[in-house]
Amino acid sequence: METILETKFAGLNLSNPIIIASSGLTNTAEKNRELEKAGVGALVLKSLFEEQISKNIASLLMNEDFQMTNEHILHYFKTNEVNNYLKLIQETKNICRIPVIASVNCYKDDSWIEFVHQIEMAGADALELNLFALNTDLDEDVNFLGDAYLRITRKVKEIIHIPVIVKMGKYLCHPVALINKLYSLGISGVVLFNRFYHPDIDINRLQLTSGHVFSSYMDISDTLRWTGIISGKLPDVSIAASTGIHDWESIIKCILSGASAVQICSVVYQHGNEIIAQMKRSMEEWMHSMNFGSLNEFRGKLNYASIEDPSLYERIQFMRYFSNRD
Repeated sequence: METILETKFAGLNLSNPIIIASSGLTNTAEKNRELEKAGVGALVLKSLFEEQISKNIASLLMNEDFQMTNEHILHYFKTNEVNNYLKLIQETKNICRIPVIASVNCYKDDSWIEFVHQIEMAGADALELNLFALNTDLDEDVNFLGDAYLRITRKVKEIIHIPVIVKMGKYLCHPVALINKLYSLGISGVVLFNRFYHPDIDINRLQLTSGHVFSSYMDISDTLRWTGIISGKLPDVSIAASTGIHDWESIIKCILSGASAVQICSVVYQHGNEIIAQMKRSMEEWMHSMNFGSLNEFRGKLNYASIEDPSLYERIQFMRYFSNRD
C-alpha cells in the first residue's frame, strides 16, 4: 500500500508535514538548501526581531562621535536589517523549491509593519508573525495581549496578500476565541506554540541565568491539548503543531489531534538533518501498518470533536492518575 505524506498548511502545498521552525538552522541560504535536501516540507526563516533594530539604535545614540540625527539613525538601521533579511529570502528562494516562510518576531504595531510589503515582494511564500510579550504593567488591561494580536494582524493583512500565519504563545486566557477572531481577519494558519527564553537562577553566584535552550519531549502535552481542542472547535483552522516534537511518534500524535503540519527545531539541533529522513520513513511504516494511505485519513481522528469524552482534553485529571498512590 502506497503512503502519501503530502499535506496542505496555511494554503501552502507541502510534500510532507515537517517544517523547520524559525531559528539559527535557517539563517543562511546554504543551510536552507541542505534542509531541503534532507527532506523537509517547508522552512521558516530565522526571524527579524524588533529588538535587533532597537538595540543597535540605542547603542549608536550613546556614541557622541556618531554625527547623525536620530531620524537618520533609525532609517539607517531599519534599512540595513531589512535589506539583509530581504537578501536571505531572495537567496533561499533562488536555490530552494519548497515553501519559504518569512518570520517577524514582534509585539508592537509600530513602524516595522511598513516593511512587510518588501518581504512579500522579495518572494516569501508566506509570513509568520511570532507574537508574544509578557505583560507586567499593573495598570494594563487584562486583554492587552489578545488586542495586540488582533491589532498587528489587522494592519499586516491590509498590506500584503501572501498567507499570514500567527505563531502563538500558550499563555493566553482564551486561545479558541482569539484564533476565531484572527481567522475573521483573514489569517491562513496558526502555529501552536512558540517557545520562549527560559530563565533560571544560579544560587551560588546569586544571578539570573539562562535555563534549558532546547525543548524536551515532555513539552508536547500542551501542544496536543490545544491542537486537539482548536481543531475540534474550529475545524477550518489550519494548524502547525510546535514545541515538544522530538520523534516521529510525536508527529503522528499531532496529526491525530488535528494538525496539518508540525514545526521542529530542537531535535534537528541535537541529532542533525539526518533525523528528518528517519522521521519520514518511520511515519510511512506506521501508516502502512495502520492501513492509512494519506495524512487526511487520520488527521483529527482523536481531536476534541471526534472522541467520545472531550473532557479528556479539558481536565487535568490529576486524581485519576494519583489517587491510588500513598
